[in-house]
Amino acid sequence: MKTHQNGIALLEVMLATLLLAVGLLGTIGMQARAYSAMSGAGARAEATMATEKLLGTMSNDLGNLSLYKLPAADPAPAAPPVPDQRMAAWYAETRKAIPGAIIVVTVTPTPGTTRTQVVVSISWVRRANDPTYTNTVTSYFAPA
Repeated sequence: MKTHQNGIALLEVMLATLLLAVGLLGTIGMQARAYSAMSGAGARAEATMATEKLLGTMSNDLGNLSLYKLPAADPAPAAPPVPDQRMAAWYAETRKAIPGAIIVVTVTPTPGTTRTQVVVSISWVRRANDPTYTNTVTSYFAPA
């Protein structure tokens, strides 16, 4: 007695197609996640470079460190004195590189020393409903 199994080849092809589709969807998901992580790394790098640029400017203007303060509520730095003009240019450049960035710069003299503590904090949100990312750098300046 001979029995025929018709359609087994078709079933194998359908299973192979299903496995291929699942694999491709997984690959697409991994690519999307990698792209998202790369975008976040880019914003962190921009924030770090902007902070280092500001600290470099401040290190060349030690006598006017207090003019670089930028409270969180201040939408843009004041423009009149030279340090503020530099600060305004840096602020605009940073906001262009990191859209929606909230920038806070605190300048605090260290009691009992000639050092001044500077904390630069740049916060941003990549997309709606994402957490707020913050890059904070603390540096100390002292006259030579």
